[in-house]
Amino acid sequence: MTAVPRTDRPTRPVDPALLSRALETAGRLANDAAEVITATLGREHTGSLDATAKANPFDWVTDTDRTLERHTRRVLAQEFPGCPVVGEEFGADPGAATAPLRWVVDPVDGTANYVAGLPWCAYSLALVDADGPAVGVVADPGRGQIYAAARGRGFRANGVPVPPRRTARAAGSLVCAEDPEAGFVERARAAHVGVRVLGSAALAITQVALGNAAAAVLTSYHEWDVAGALCLASEAGALVLGRDGRCTPLPEGGLLVTAPQVAAEIGALWRG
Repeated sequence: MTAVPRTDRPTRPVDPALLSRALETAGRLANDAAEVITATLGREHTGSLDATAKANPFDWVTDTDRTLERHTRRVLAQEFPGCPVVGEEFGADPGAATAPLRWVVDPVDGTANYVAGLPWCAYSLALVDADGPAVGVVADPGRGQIYAAARGRGFRANGVPVPPRRTARAAGSLVCAEDPEAGFVERARAAHVGVRVLGSAALAITQVALGNAAAAVLTSYHEWDVAGALCLASEAGALVLGRDGRCTPLPEGGLLVTAPQVAAEIGALWRG
């Protein structure tokens, strides 16, 4: 039997006043983003706004992406001067890789869904230190939810604490995945585990935090895709695992976010 990964990885404390201030600012920015995304969902598909593809026809960048990231950077520069920002659209500020704290933002995660008018997209913002995300927010405009968490303070949805939900077994449960390997999908199906590919890494991981999914699997990712949601999941009691099965804040080569009760079983399905 595969051992369940240890969860007692030590983390350094973060100044409580800083956590409170970061949570308040991040929540405000998430509310701003939710209003903008709701008001413009699907409009850029019609040509009324500007949407262009990056590397392929499903890798979109829109005016909304750029506007929200600029707004986020402007507010953070005012309220957290000297703290660098890493964002999907405008890259990393100088010194971000070695700074003790950095903000990480994805203004619209699931942009292809957003452009098509499918309400499964999110705004994600996190304050990250050497131990991983210390503060995280994910705005889910399609469901009218702002999810927020801070290290040691739990996980909230629209300000209300979210009680933990236990996943008793993998069979019969759902796993959210982004770009899953065919072998994983086949193994999951054989184990009676449903795989759902919905097009937003942030919302996939958030489903684990909410207890709606037993796990989320990402074959590859960028930090901005996941940082905010990983804070939510960690505070909800989920494990963040790399390919080697170890708990690590931002593992290389893909990641598995999973309820502890099914970590060994789903980890085995993922690694093959």
